[in-house]
Amino acid sequence: MKKGLTLSLLLGASLFAANLSSAIEIPDASKIIQKDLLAPVGIDKMPDKCVTNDPKAIARGSYIFHNLNGGSAEGDAPEGLSKKLPDGQEKQYGNCVACHNIEKAVGGGNVGPDLTAYNEMFIKSGVRDAQYVYQKIADPRADNPNTNMTVNLTTKMFNEREICDIASYVISVK
Repeated sequence: MKKGLTLSLLLGASLFAANLSSAIEIPDASKIIQKDLLAPVGIDKMPDKCVTNDPKAIARGSYIFHNLNGGSAEGDAPEGLSKKLPDGQEKQYGNCVACHNIEKAVGGGNVGPDLTAYNEMFIKSGVRDAQYVYQKIADPRADNPNTNMTVNLTTKMFNEREICDIASYVISVK
């Protein structure tokens, strides 16, 4: 009897419960999705004199390659690179070493291609050129629409000079 009474009371209370659905904010998911979508694939022409043997450019590229963000980046940022953005937020670096192995890598990854001796194996042999490396860093979707690599120029994570610095580092003889 008690069970039946409890069930009746619950059922009766639910019939008179207030409809609170209008009190819950339901965002327009289509707007959120549109904001998060990447721009179309960009085929990016490498700027003139982009890849260089300049030790300062290579040092900046190495720093970006081996660090995740300004707050946890080890040591001082090399000349021409800051740990902070103009608005004071931490600069996001590449942390390329999380997926790619390269000379002197600490914790070098094995998800992406091994970049050790890249100059010797790919540049000197003519299999790849600086434009290829620049494009791979700028927007790797150009030749692999299903890539897991970060899209750096399209998302403005890096500017052209930073991509040139990373490419200079990858291509450099270490």
